[in-house]
Amino acid sequence: MASVLITGSSKGIGLETALAFARAGYKVHATMRNPSKAHALAEIAAKEKLPIAVYPMDVDSDESVRDAIAGIAKSGPIDVLVNNAGVEARGSVEELPLAVVRAVMETNYFGALRCIQAVVPGMRERKSGCIINVSSVAGRICNPPLTAYCASKWALEALSEGLAGEMKTFNVRVALVEPGIIDTAMARRIGDPPSKSLYGQDARFTALFSNSLKTPVPPSLVAAKILEVAQSGDWKVRHPVGPDAIPLLQFRSKMSDEEWVEVNGGDDATFFSRLGEMKI
Repeated sequence: MASVLITGSSKGIGLETALAFARAGYKVHATMRNPSKAHALAEIAAKEKLPIAVYPMDVDSDESVRDAIAGIAKSGPIDVLVNNAGVEARGSVEELPLAVVRAVMETNYFGALRCIQAVVPGMRERKSGCIINVSSVAGRICNPPLTAYCASKWALEALSEGLAGEMKTFNVRVALVEPGIIDTAMARRIGDPPSKSLYGQDARFTALFSNSLKTPVPPSLVAAKILEVAQSGDWKVRHPVGPDAIPLLQFRSKMSDEEWVEVNGGDDATFFSRLGEMKI
């Protein structure tokens, strides 16, 4: 039975990914910072008799990642690693505390890197394996007030692209899954009313996410894509997912950098008018 290790499995995309792999016959190692929050996953796993084991692991901690993965590896090799754990931050570059920016990078970039460095030696030696990093369309598009989050995902994309070249030599696949706006707790927090800001983009993105979540896209859609990538055997690196993902990427690609800055720096009417040009 092939095995998969998934980070951030207590809810949302991580929980649905754990269920998708287990239902497909994988042995699932579902990790999370606080296993006491795994009630929903545990209940479904018990009801369906799914091969899911829950482990405590904080991707922000060298020691936690090292010990958890070493313990998991005692039960057999890890065939697939899904780096899903992530946090968001909303705020202008001026107003967002540096500690918050560091925390986002710690989880979204260094957290993935810690897990990668822990599993790569075994995959390299076996000359097999698959690493899937859950990024975002924000890994290729940057919008204020999500600049800190975007920066962490851009870093993850660069890491994944470089790692893919290294691991190709050893027959280990590396892929990025890039969701658009998905109905998760993170997206709903971005859709909450903004705190007071000197910058109008904060309120703009609240409206954007709130409107998108009126027709919610379930995290199970992303989970299905992650499973598909793991099972495909192909070497494609980037996999946008969700009805708005490719339209958003195409929307950005048609503009110069200066046009993009103008759209983001303009008034709400201009921003939403240009956004309405997308075909979803």
